[in-house]
Amino acid sequence: MNQHVLAPPVALLLPGQGAQYRRMGAALHGYDRVFTEVMDEFLELLGADGERLRELWLTGEPADGVHDGLNAQPLLFGVAYAAAKSLEHRGLRPAVLLGHSIGELCAATLAGVWDLPAAARILAARSSSLGKAPRGGMLAVAAAPDTVEPLIPAECARAGVAVGAVNGAAQTVLAGPEAELAATDAVLKAKGMTTRAVRTAQPFHSPAMAEAARVFQEAIAAEQRNSPAIPLVSSLTAEPVTEQQALDPGFWASQMSRPVLFWPALQALDRRGAHTYVEVGPGKGLAAAARRLPTVLEGSSRVVSTLPSERGDTVATWESALAALASAGHLAG
Repeated sequence: MNQHVLAPPVALLLPGQGAQYRRMGAALHGYDRVFTEVMDEFLELLGADGERLRELWLTGEPADGVHDGLNAQPLLFGVAYAAAKSLEHRGLRPAVLLGHSIGELCAATLAGVWDLPAAARILAARSSSLGKAPRGGMLAVAAAPDTVEPLIPAECARAGVAVGAVNGAAQTVLAGPEAELAATDAVLKAKGMTTRAVRTAQPFHSPAMAEAARVFQEAIAAEQRNSPAIPLVSSLTAEPVTEQQALDPGFWASQMSRPVLFWPALQALDRRGAHTYVEVGPGKGLAAAARRLPTVLEGSSRVVSTLPSERGDTVATWESALAALASAGHLAG
């Protein structure tokens, strides 16, 4: 039988803040022609800031520079977008897109909600809007949100500490201002919970980002927006993005101050049937979540990672992903 018919449709998964690491995807620059051209175009569109980001990305110095949202977010976007366009050049045609945090803006760009020059301006505005945000952070907790949320001290919740992401059945991320997040961490540790700081200097997806989201919305409103040409599932609502939502600047901006419902969105997508889940971007965090889905566990869906975790071999992982996608009939020729 024709494996092109048998291959389940592709769902692209696009990672967000926390997946970044030094020189993520940089080994593909100069190795993969399309990746290189697209990444160069994106960085050029960012102007002087793009030159600074290029230096940081390719050299990996300063070592901790990539973890600040001012740097991590545009680089996460660029690496994922360039990798996705390289796969598209090879014939990959995703049936649906699902992004996590900044990955949702990448998904919108791939779907044609706005073009790459508009995306670069939107990303620049997003970086500028971070000046309206307090110093803060994010904290991964190995427990369900219903377990974690009641344990946030009332004074910390009033200051803006809140659930910032749901990445798995027992994978919750809190976000908020620095001091209050540290106090919450101490309470959770005292309760015997396992916690880990997410690498970021901003309290993304918490109420503390409300003013930054307002500034960001104004920038999105200045750009032309289109109905998506590829279906999107939102990690803001855990449902398909409607045409009305796609055209609404407030919809896209509000994800800065509202939680990322990635796991519920991934579950909703999986309930629609088997997929080839392809994580396009650094790390394997979204792929790890996808491997816990029912259709993957039963063998009707499969999971492919295109880039490695921090200590992995970038080119080897990329070539392995290309081979897997080609053997499943997802790539041309």
